[in-house]
Amino acid sequence: MLKQIEGSQGIAEAVALCRPQVVCAYPITPQTHIVEGVGVMVKTGALTNCEFINVESEFAAMSVAIGASAAGARAYTATASQGLLFMAEAVYNAAGLGLPIVMTVGNRAIGAPINIWNDHSDSMALKDAGWIQLYAETNQEAADLHILAFRIAEELSCPVMVCVDGFILTHAFERIDVPTQEQVDMFLPPFDPVQMLDVDNPYSIGAMVGPEAFTEVRYLGHQKQVDALEVIPRLTAEFQQVFGRAAGGLVRPYRVEGAETVIVALGSVNGTIKDVVDAERDAGNSIGCVTIGAFRPFPLMELGDLLAGAKRVICVEKSLAPGLGGMVASNVRMAMRGTATPVYTVIAGLGGRPITRASLTTVFRAAAIGGLDDVTFLDLNRDAIAGQIARASRHRHSGPIAENLLKALNPGLVRRVSQEGAKP
Repeated sequence: MLKQIEGSQGIAEAVALCRPQVVCAYPITPQTHIVEGVGVMVKTGALTNCEFINVESEFAAMSVAIGASAAGARAYTATASQGLLFMAEAVYNAAGLGLPIVMTVGNRAIGAPINIWNDHSDSMALKDAGWIQLYAETNQEAADLHILAFRIAEELSCPVMVCVDGFILTHAFERIDVPTQEQVDMFLPPFDPVQMLDVDNPYSIGAMVGPEAFTEVRYLGHQKQVDALEVIPRLTAEFQQVFGRAAGGLVRPYRVEGAETVIVALGSVNGTIKDVVDAERDAGNSIGCVTIGAFRPFPLMELGDLLAGAKRVICVEKSLAPGLGGMVASNVRMAMRGTATPVYTVIAGLGGRPITRASLTTVFRAAAIGGLDDVTFLDLNRDAIAGQIARASRHRHSGPIAENLLKALNPGLVRRVSQEGAKP
């Protein structure tokens, strides 16, 4: 059924159609509307046989999900930013225990300084926690990926993180084709857990493991990620048969045939990148792009095949590894090992900064003529940076960086906020 709804509501409805039995929730922007939507459906009876549990923290949310999944229930939760970091220990535990939990991450920047807008710092911080990571490009895909996620998680007995760009997707109202319950039931069978706590057949889950077996346990978690490279494309094809549309997958190429420059990115920015690719193609420039749908497992072979004919690759990334550059680019270089093709990093959209077609066009054209640095920060205000570096070199007690930059970039705003804050 076609609906013009908020992205978060579309996700909530998709999750409800998957018949979760336990949903544990703690609010944090920008994912709050998702669990609120599920909670309303539980309260009104639209979603039955589901226990909605309000917890006191994000750590508790994942802990409850672990307990529910270990007891044999289909479990779901959602979080964002600092909330994901707060539950980090439990996130690792869920993967180490092989529990098929599904979690939405409403991608948001990590402080300090505090920032509630979108980038991929949060999910990238836990990229190697053992979870499968799927990234949504559109709200339709954001909804569909959750249906896929439960199926993938339960087939592999491995948790799945569905990453959805905060505000850009979670709070945008778009047309979403919400499937019927019959369609979802056809694709997603009732939960049949691989392991389940049972008083009639007792055994331990999460026992201590010493050096004699820990490597083997970790290897089996690695093997699940390797197996997912086959499972994800197969279930993606099955999804298309049942629902009549494509969703998910490992990688999705766009106009890469004969392209000399190929752009690689995750999430919603691919829509803007495709617009730039179309305009550049119309201008006679040889360019294409690849959307990575699954960052974990990383599709080394599939991506390497798509990039084999490129003269240069540009990774547009919404996260930063300080002192290094881009985490996506590091993985892309692994996919292209043995080749001399240069891989550039463009750090863009940190803390919600707009990524414009004009700015992307400038860096893509610079790369085509060999004028791009290995790591480029899109639309970086170098004057403000130089001012702060000079200030810090002159004064030992130069003050907080964030506040100094705000004053340099918008002194009127800072003065006005300060004055208003001083009023009784």
